[in-house]
Amino acid sequence: MEINPNSPQSNNSSVAPNALGNVQRPGEYLRQIRVTQKRDLDEVAQELNIPVKTLMALEQDDYKSLPEATFIKGYYRTYAKFLKVDATNIIQRFDEIYANDTGLLPNHALNNSPIKIMGKLPGSNRDRNRKWLKRGALAIVVLVVLAAIVMAVQNMSSTSSDNEGAPVKTSDVEVINMDGSSAVSGEQLELNFSRPTSVNIVDATGKVLATGRQATTLTLHGESPFQIRLDDAEAVTLSLNNENISLSPYTVNGRADFRLSR
Repeated sequence: MEINPNSPQSNNSSVAPNALGNVQRPGEYLRQIRVTQKRDLDEVAQELNIPVKTLMALEQDDYKSLPEATFIKGYYRTYAKFLKVDATNIIQRFDEIYANDTGLLPNHALNNSPIKIMGKLPGSNRDRNRKWLKRGALAIVVLVVLAAIVMAVQNMSSTSSDNEGAPVKTSDVEVINMDGSSAVSGEQLELNFSRPTSVNIVDATGKVLATGRQATTLTLHGESPFQIRLDDAEAVTLSLNNENISLSPYTVNGRADFRLSR
């Protein structure tokens, strides 16, 4: 039987509580549910793609060892969903005790977190207009390139009556190096796909690193923070500098739209 050292209510009972007790801490409650369901902590960590040390800190309600409060709430929701329990009271109890444990408000953001998911930024009208201008310019460049390819194929077919021009195929995803340099620099993003989905990735300098529908591995380099949109986040495994990033706390209706930095 595991014992939560931070819990004032720990006992030797192996029976899962029906609901979060009036004085029970969120991590203690989830730990008791896990133990009752006979799930090993390593198994849960592998299923949720969350480090074991992070799950241990959650179960021990050790908030000073965890990143910002938004992350902690996301972890609680993911953990509760995995154990098939309601996360509403867990989040409410967390808000009540977080300030007492850390001296911070529940919406506090730690500045020393190594990786920060900054959330979706609304942006100004000027930023949106600039984004559409970039997309329009990119579309024009693509159309010009396609027109040149079509003209080249037509010229080749006119010189040989025995051969027909081969159809022009374009990649569904555009991986773009805006400065034309082949050198690898900056942070490395790697995305693996279990099924095709649309992506759009822009780095801190405004470079569009990838846009369009993709189904195979993408390895990109650029300057953080990256603005990332994934239309089907459950189909994507993401890593930053070979460190896996869990997308489940930041996915809404299957879609993730966030900023990522080291």
